[in-house]
Amino acid sequence: MESMYDAALTAALVIVGLGIFVLLFRAVKGPSTADRIISINMTGTATITLILLLTLLLKESYLADIALIYALLSFLAVVLLVRIFVALNRKRGGEDGRDA
Repeated sequence: MESMYDAALTAALVIVGLGIFVLLFRAVKGPSTADRIISINMTGTATITLILLLTLLLKESYLADIALIYALLSFLAVVLLVRIFVALNRKRGGEDGRDA
């Protein structure tokens, strides 16, 4: 039973890891700045999920604390990116949030 649990966690790690690569591709390629910011936010969330899955797999409780710290830093980074995006958008005169 323990090996099935470990196999399921390993499969989940692989799936989340592949999802992070897709999100990073979208962050680079995204059609608009808003899409890029959302992709960066989702990448942070997927990374937190990855750390928490590692917590379960390795049975190391300190990794949950690291995930919490990463969540706070990720949130602050996204808030900062949104503020910069809004300031630049106002400076250019755009109000709809889309890139030209």
